[in-house]
Parts: sequence; C-alpha cells; structure tokens
Amino acid sequence: MVQLRFLTGRLAGQRVLVPRLPWKIGRSPDNDTQLSDTGVWDRHLELGLDAEDRIVAMVQSEASALVNGGNFTRQTLRNGDLLELGSAKIRFWLSDPRQFELRWREICVWICLVGLCLGQIALVYWLGGI
Repeated sequence: MVQLRFLTGRLAGQRVLVPRLPWKIGRSPDNDTQLSDTGVWDRHLELGLDAEDRIVAMVQSEASALVNGGNFTRQTLRNGDLLELGSAKIRFWLSDPRQFELRWREICVWICLVGLCLGQIALVYWLGGI
C-alpha cells in the first residue's frame, strides 16, 4: 500500500513497506517504525486514513514535522512527498502494485479456443462439407 524511503539518518537507503494503517513512527520501541535520529520524539508521527480514505500524516503531541518544507499538524500526503522528522528525511511513496498470476486464465482461454476450433472442424465433417 505505502512505502517509506529513508533518505537521511540512521536508516538512510532503507525502504519500509507499510502494510496497514495506522502506522506510528517515533523513537519509542512500541512504534511500528523506530527512529533514533536527533530531533525525533517518542511518538512523533502517525500515518492514517481520513473520512475519504486519503492517507494523512498527523504529528503527535509536541513534536513538529515538515512536508515538502512546510509545517503541519495534519496533512494529506501525495505520492513523492518529503517528510522531515527531526534530522530524518523520508520520502512517501505508494508501493508497487501487486501483479496477479494469469497463467491459469490464459491456459483456460487457449483450451476453449482449441475446443472451439475442433468443434467447428467436426461440425463441417458431420454436415458433409468436405
């Protein structure tokens, strides 16, 4: 659904997949993503859904954060937004879509096409056309 790419800080270069919301980020070990960078509070940020099923970032308690360089307390996130929590910079991305396996559907379609062709050939022979 969502992925977070860490650009700076101790998790720099890593990617975290967010399988469910709400998702908590902060220094405390009971958060979903634990950051120990300078300026990060125990419960710094929470990602969740609003009433219209948009992904929002909500700053917790006395913490402060930036989205694309601007302060916020509650912000709807868009693909590619840059979150700054203390000294940590995180890129917000929608995760890659899952590709479904279509092999069995394709096999069934080919079986039906071969059956249809064989049925038409049998019908022509039965009617005495050849």
